[in-house]
Amino acid sequence: MENRKTALITGGSRGIGRAICIELAKAGMDIVFSYRSGKEEAEKTCALCEEYQVRALAVEADVAVKEDCTGLVEKAMEFGDNKIDVLVNNAGITRDNLLMRMSDEEFSQVIETNLAGTFYMMREVSKHMLKKRSGSIINISSVVGIKGNPGQVNYAASKAGVIGMTKSLARELAGRKITVNAIAPGMIETDMTKVLPEAAKEEILKSIPMKSMGQPEDIAKAVAFLAGEGGRYITGQVLSVDGGMAI
Repeated sequence: MENRKTALITGGSRGIGRAICIELAKAGMDIVFSYRSGKEEAEKTCALCEEYQVRALAVEADVAVKEDCTGLVEKAMEFGDNKIDVLVNNAGITRDNLLMRMSDEEFSQVIETNLAGTFYMMREVSKHMLKKRSGSIINISSVVGIKGNPGQVNYAASKAGVIGMTKSLARELAGRKITVNAIAPGMIETDMTKVLPEAAKEEILKSIPMKSMGQPEDIAKAVAFLAGEGGRYITGQVLSVDGGMAI
């Protein structure tokens, strides 16, 4: 469809990223998403999006590599008829360890993917949004970037940095009608949390005022709101979707 929006999501093959792709497809957007590994899972995301009569494209790319980001945006622009209306920076990794035991690699890998990758994508996509004088950028941060967490100095630094970049870029782009916001998820039930020991899950639930984990769809619906007409006049904000953890 000629007037259909194009959304670009990083890390969309499973978990929160897949839920975001599906929710934006439900909203009638064509979907381009990146994945670093797992071609079968990426193909499944495409199929789930296409059920909503939109087009979907999976691109293998590592957002920690600047050249991969450039290539990803080029493919998204071609797929989207020379436009990207929505960018969701979701790709992220963890390399948990106590600070005194954390290696240089564990620190730098998380910073390069979560922080530098978000920077590369925003820089590339914003060039095209500026020409159109419209667009929505949504960065997935974390409650850990707000509160901190033992064993996650690297992850907390990357996600707090994402918040700082979000607020700064929002100021830079607001005059061109481009919104830039962040979502800070709390504990979301994904494949990663499902394998936690029951004792660990119980401790996590104690820290959540609502006494339950969130679902990937909770994050996806918040993204869809910010990317839609309802988010037209919202920019530079951090929306915590965490069951009250950041209170």
